[in-house]
Amino acid sequence: MGYREGSFAGGEEEVASLLPPYTVLPDVTAREIITAGLQAYLPRLKPLLRPEEIYHRIACSLAAGQPLAVVRLGDGELLALAHDTVLPLEHAKAAGDFLPLAGITLPDYASRGLLVEAVRKADIIGIPSSRLPTYQGLLFPIFHYYGIDYRSLAMTTSTINYALQEHGFLQPLLRDRRVLVIGNLAGELAGVLLAASVHVAGIITPVNGFADIPRVLAEAAECSFDIALVASGIPAVVICQKIAVELGKVALDFGHLADKLISGERTYS
Repeated sequence: MGYREGSFAGGEEEVASLLPPYTVLPDVTAREIITAGLQAYLPRLKPLLRPEEIYHRIACSLAAGQPLAVVRLGDGELLALAHDTVLPLEHAKAAGDFLPLAGITLPDYASRGLLVEAVRKADIIGIPSSRLPTYQGLLFPIFHYYGIDYRSLAMTTSTINYALQEHGFLQPLLRDRRVLVIGNLAGELAGVLLAASVHVAGIITPVNGFADIPRVLAEAAECSFDIALVASGIPAVVICQKIAVELGKVALDFGHLADKLISGERTYS
């Protein structure tokens, strides 16, 4: 049985468990029940910023010379925030065996604290649309644990980096701007951008985890740029937020879009 079929079966079993004893509900699927029930919760929907709105905010910040940090929370960031808070350490380590490659080895309470501060202060936060346990299943408990009121946050999807490229917003954002590229593949990404006539003002590489953040920021402070593209794993959240606050610039958490542009899987547009 595939994942989708298993999900549907699980939904039907959940419905069955809620029915009164010795009753059945014929000719109605779990999806239909969920759809009907969802109507009661529509007033509680939290709108997320769409790609065109993110483009507009970044473009306006660039035009005005104002700081802006766009960060993204995926499963790695959420597990880092959740370890020994809303999730036992061993559970977080088991679910996040990839975390050392993303820039953090658990436990790391100092880095967790930096992440919390960055989330509190970031201008726009990308969050996962998935409601699975390691995505939204952690996100909102994390917000509650740290006393972060998500209702006051400007939020978009955690795939906003891809969405900006897919909707053709990346090229106009970078046109005639001085671009700082940060990350372990910064040189390769800079090559792609230079080939597209983007003005690459600087390259900072490598980024070896959270311990490298002070060096990265010091190097960024020596560079004249308008917007930073940061593809450095989990530390990118902190780097972007600090570039905005400390350097007064625009910073975009670029993520694996860098890899895909370098490989040619996606094209710069």
